[in-house]
Amino acid sequence: MDINNVATDLIAEQEALLEVMLSIGDNTWSKPTSSPRWNIADQIGHLTYFDEAAAVAITDPNRFRTMVDDLTGVIDGGNSAIDDLTLKSYRSMSPTELLQAWQTGHQKLRKAAATLENDSRVIWYGPSMGAKSFLTSRLMETWAHGQDVIDTTDSFRPATDRLRHIAQLGVITRQWSYINRQLDIPDSEVQVELTGPSGDTWSWGSGNTENLIRGSAEDFCLVVTQRRHFKNTELEVRGGDALDWLEKAQAFAGPPTSGPSEQSM
Repeated sequence: MDINNVATDLIAEQEALLEVMLSIGDNTWSKPTSSPRWNIADQIGHLTYFDEAAAVAITDPNRFRTMVDDLTGVIDGGNSAIDDLTLKSYRSMSPTELLQAWQTGHQKLRKAAATLENDSRVIWYGPSMGAKSFLTSRLMETWAHGQDVIDTTDSFRPATDRLRHIAQLGVITRQWSYINRQLDIPDSEVQVELTGPSGDTWSWGSGNTENLIRGSAEDFCLVVTQRRHFKNTELEVRGGDALDWLEKAQAFAGPPTSGPSEQSM
């Protein structure tokens, strides 16, 4: 897929979440979400900080390196220190101000993304990323943190075929889910067969395996972004390695996390 298609879908995903945010009252922004320590405003603050960081990473790599150093410098202070660095300025904003800051971040990222080519690489936290994977990760973050808002407010956001980007990211980060936990990478293949919101079938794998994950793309994306335990979805999962993967699946960077338990839903 061309990078311009990914950029277009990222914009559409941001606009879909914006519609949700405009539909909730200001007093709702303080509601706690399923993410420990974070309310709805913090979810938007997180997206704002890292959309801004992504724009800097594309346009000014040297400046971004100082941002990486800033974040690395507070990691030993734990989650509260990280939140203080990334969220403090946004926590002092009203919902209207924060929404405007988030939209400003969108514009900066969109303008920066327009300079990327298919073979561009972007510096980021950890190894650099191919441009398409980089923008896909921003789309995934927007969708996943938006899901936290939707779960908290019982809002509605229709599923779209933009989920294919997230599903693809979920598949290709299978090895990462083990590397991140300092575990041996299974040498087996897992066949993934998903039905997109439009009814199309998306598949990964040769089909020559006893390990299978089949079901809706939305369910799979909820699992690999750790918004649902796979047993709280309608995914069909066969084979020990497929089961093990979904217990560990993590399509995003950062320290290993377990996601919701089966009992939490």
